[in-house]
Amino acid sequence: MTTANEIAEKIAAEDDLTKAKAKAIVDSVFKAIADVAVSGAETSLPGFGKFNVKDSPAREGRNPSTGATIAIAASRKLTFTPAKAIKDGLNGGADRNDGAS
Repeated sequence: MTTANEIAEKIAAEDDLTKAKAKAIVDSVFKAIADVAVSGAETSLPGFGKFNVKDSPAREGRNPSTGATIAIAASRKLTFTPAKAIKDGLNGGADRNDGAS
């Protein structure tokens, strides 16, 4: 797992910044993404991916212990879709042998 502090330390080392300044930058980026999400808009980071807000409608569910029907309230969720370069990196790239002939 990587933390925001570890990201800030890496940025500080790579860009000759103080750890405090790098941490402030990282915090600002995450806050900006969160602010946009709360407003319901999309954040697109080319080469990395997109953050979208997805509306989940209200629905009926079941209590797994009792089997009783329960109401699940509508909600909004933040989703992330990685960019193609990230997907390819995760899945071994274009030269991956996935068994297709």
